[in-house]
Amino acid sequence: MTDAPLRVALQQVEEARASARLPAIKTFFDEATFTATHVVHDPATRHAAIIDSVLDFDQAAGRTSHESSDAVIAYVREQGLAVDWLLETHAHADHLSDAPYLQQELGGTLVIGREIVTVQDVFAKVFNEPVSFARDGSQFDRLMGDGEAFKVGDLSAVALHVPGHTPACLAYVIGDAAFVGDTLFMPDYGSARADFPGGDARTLYRSIRRLMQLPAEARVFLCHDYKAPGRDSYVWETTIGAEHSGNVHVHDGVSEDDFVAMREARDKTLGMPRLILPSIQVNIRAGHLPEPEGNGVSYLKLPLNLL
Repeated sequence: MTDAPLRVALQQVEEARASARLPAIKTFFDEATFTATHVVHDPATRHAAIIDSVLDFDQAAGRTSHESSDAVIAYVREQGLAVDWLLETHAHADHLSDAPYLQQELGGTLVIGREIVTVQDVFAKVFNEPVSFARDGSQFDRLMGDGEAFKVGDLSAVALHVPGHTPACLAYVIGDAAFVGDTLFMPDYGSARADFPGGDARTLYRSIRRLMQLPAEARVFLCHDYKAPGRDSYVWETTIGAEHSGNVHVHDGVSEDDFVAMREARDKTLGMPRLILPSIQVNIRAGHLPEPEGNGVSYLKLPLNLL
């Protein structure tokens, strides 16, 4: 194996499981957007990371609120956790991030993948953002690249670049747990779409196969669940081994060409996510709303006949 970042992640998972130094994980599921927000902490030091937060958004009324984040905040405070990191797996197209509110209440360094600059550049054109809108990722505190190591308390962690769904997708491997964003779903649901600007089905396949080189017992935590046909409950945790054997889109034996053909055909049948236009405008700003206009009100744009 010549993939040095993956070697680091693999060794980290093996060492975490051998020593039984595993992260504790609490998930908050927002059924309105089918989004799982994960609070990950080191039981020894009580230091924590929050992954993929949700800003509640009533699209019809144009109103935001923080009920989802307030539940996370209450848990963090009840558990006596110190939040070091607010981690975004990518610039989501299906929900708005609430990282600024969580940072205000709990602290933490706000992180996304380095390729967010590519996403910002693409969507700045879509939304005709002013020249003053920074396209350098500076809205975030830290941009992580492939193989960057960090700590959650005493737990080792590493970021893996897994593009395909978007150019900026990162998976965060913390101890024995991989937080993979939209790259993978539960085995009975499959994989993420790859038809957004900068997405690519072939790249997605390679990112998935890269993740599948982690140990079979590695825990996998997903950003979304949509309840596959025949399943009555939402779930967001699986294992690398279960993805190998059971993922309906990319289990062992599915070739790259077969996956690409399936993914591209399937993506042509999918409608746009309900919240893509507001979500992207907010998420390329690291969860901040657009600057208020002269009347003190922030506005989101709706480009007509463009996408």
